[in-house]
Amino acid sequence: MTDTLVPWDDVLAAYDPALGLEVHVELNTHTKMFCGCPAVFGGEPNTQVCPTCLGLPGAMPVVNGKAVESAIRIGLALNCEIAEWCRFARKNYFYPDMPKNFQTSQYDEPICFEGWIDVEVEGETFRVEIERAHMEEDTGKSLHVGGATGRIHGADYSLVDYNRAGIPLIEIVTKPIMGAGAKAPAVARAYVSQLRDLILALGVSEARMDQGNLRADVNLSLAPKGTGGLGTRTETKNVNSFRSVERAVRYEMQRHAAVLDAGGAIFQETRHWHEDTGVTTAGRAKSDADDYRYFPEPDLVPVAPSREWVEELRGTLPENPVERRARLQSDWGYTDLEMRDVVASGVLVPIEETVAAGASPQAARKWWSSELARRANDAGVDVVDLGVSPAQVAAVQALVDAGTVNDKLARQVFDGLIAGEGTPEEIVAARGLAVVSDDGALGAAVDAAIAANPDVADKIRDGKVAAAGALIGAVMKEMRGQADAARVRELVLEKLT
Repeated sequence: MTDTLVPWDDVLAAYDPALGLEVHVELNTHTKMFCGCPAVFGGEPNTQVCPTCLGLPGAMPVVNGKAVESAIRIGLALNCEIAEWCRFARKNYFYPDMPKNFQTSQYDEPICFEGWIDVEVEGETFRVEIERAHMEEDTGKSLHVGGATGRIHGADYSLVDYNRAGIPLIEIVTKPIMGAGAKAPAVARAYVSQLRDLILALGVSEARMDQGNLRADVNLSLAPKGTGGLGTRTETKNVNSFRSVERAVRYEMQRHAAVLDAGGAIFQETRHWHEDTGVTTAGRAKSDADDYRYFPEPDLVPVAPSREWVEELRGTLPENPVERRARLQSDWGYTDLEMRDVVASGVLVPIEETVAAGASPQAARKWWSSELARRANDAGVDVVDLGVSPAQVAAVQALVDAGTVNDKLARQVFDGLIAGEGTPEEIVAARGLAVVSDDGALGAAVDAAIAANPDVADKIRDGKVAAAGALIGAVMKEMRGQADAARVRELVLEKLT
């Protein structure tokens, strides 16, 4: 069944959106949150488990100190207050990937609270207020086999892998984001993108959305225009790319408006995001806090970070993202529009790493913001998930700078990189992409172009040097773009002037 959607302009004319984002960050600690099992991605199913993370009787949890440190650093970077005393709680619910039938989390006493982060969208700054950032453990992972959707409905059977159960998580929850209007989808994307940049700068997580290191839940509600209130919200779960965050907000705004315009009511529920179709579908009724029957975790002592330790950790924080962008823009010589495009495309970090690998800022921007961003858009993925690394982009540009390939041939090198054909140098050799600069081969091609275009040759002999472009183009076409265009021009003029 396809949802009815209201045209975008009609949504904006009748309703004000309110956003809320819950981002789960999987920490890169060596061990899990409450036991000594390895906290690594992959591995054979159910091989990275023990009695504690499986919730077996008599197993006792112990808090991972590195995870607490990472939580505090994240909170400080988000301008949060750090609790002098906090504790864990049991969040009770049954689901197959929760082996204990409860999740060890934090409830009314989070370690970080009352923070904020500024994001910029199209020249306008939005302050996103952070309600809390709390510690918890991840769940296992269910695999539903059979059926058409990969979900439990219609599946033949389900498998559960508990390797991920117990991995440290930080859940960062915003307060309602009001007043974004038409920019609401872009604000959501910019916030998650900037948050990921911050997490990477802190070094506390790999923050790879494709591997689930960073997952966003998108809360959305609509209220009648100008009322300043909050409507009933829905929560789209586990959105795993910047592009999808933006699309999910836009879709839900149009879907909510259709329900409300028809006189219906929005149900407070979770929604599933479908990357292939760009739609959401109903999940389950959204539980309130009372439904989880929270109570303090009796097997864990409270966490009470000293003020001295907090200040020590404050000294380890990276450069503020907004200040960093301003510095990089100045260092790279980008215009405001160029920098805005870079940030909007989510390629600031790849460009920075490409420049660090030896490419010029303009060359790095050219490849990431245009060529690679276009390919990512065509493939429906984020550019950082395209499969091309900053070091590879710098290596391609080095080949261009050396005259080994030109920009046109470099695009074919990127084809090879995305296809996994090896290093840029190996791809050039295997595909025969190197620019031809041998005067013998070029001279023969120039002679053939002159013979085939006598009228153009006569114009050049008469002093109309601009006409040489036609002959150069003919030579480039004959040599499949692999001729050294500058040398071809020299040879044409030598022969005709």
